[in-house]
Parts: sequence; structure tokens; C-alpha cells
Amino acid sequence: MASIKKFTELIAWQKSHRLVLDVYKATEVFPRSEVFGLQSQIRRAVVSVTSNIAEGFERGSNKELIQFLIMARASLSETQNQLLIAKDLGYLNKKDFDELADKTVEVHKIINGLIKSLRTSKLTTSKLNNGVI
Repeated sequence: MASIKKFTELIAWQKSHRLVLDVYKATEVFPRSEVFGLQSQIRRAVVSVTSNIAEGFERGSNKELIQFLIMARASLSETQNQLLIAKDLGYLNKKDFDELADKTVEVHKIINGLIKSLRTSKLTTSKLNNGVI
């Protein structure tokens, strides 16, 4: 298996990054009154997912990577909650909401899998960098 040298090579980061781009696009249509409200909240939460994955990867220790993945997962749950609010307020149509919700579930599963792999097989970030996963 090829070595993972950068956080951008992690599937969890790649899928999360795509989610960020999709959330930004979907929230462009929010009412102007939400620019500093829900639109901003959703965007900050979803960006936090990728930021935590990146920071955790660069910390260099298994314990810290897991800690940051847990924070990424929490930010993802925050994003899911805010997307639901946006749908209920009529800011997101059902199709856009369903697509984003499905992507958040996928990212959640990937992050959970990475956490489990790191915990159960005693992987370290150095083993990640050497292509173990």
C-alpha cells in the first residue's frame, strides 16, 4: 500500500473537503439575513471537520490524531444538526438536504472507521505515513 505523506491523501479528508465545497454551494441561496447567522454557522462547522483532520494528522501522535478525529466527528454532527434546521426553515430543498445528509453519514462512517483502526490495531501516525492504512 502506498505511503500517506499528507493529510490531503486521507480519504476522510478528501470526502470531508468535497462536503465543504457542496455545503458552501448549497448555502449560497440562503436569505441575506442568514449571512451572519445559520449560513455562517454551517460553513464554520463543516470547515472545522477538514481542519481537525488536517491538524490531527500533523500532530504526529496516535493519541492526538484520535482526539482530533473525535473533534472532527463532533463538528460533523454539528453540521448535520444545522443542515436539518436549514431544511426545516425552508432554506434547503429536500433534494439538496438529502444529498448533503447522505454525504455527512458517509464521512461519519469513514471517520469512525479510521478511529477504530487507530485504536484496535495500535496504528500510529508514523505507520500511517509508512503506508499501513
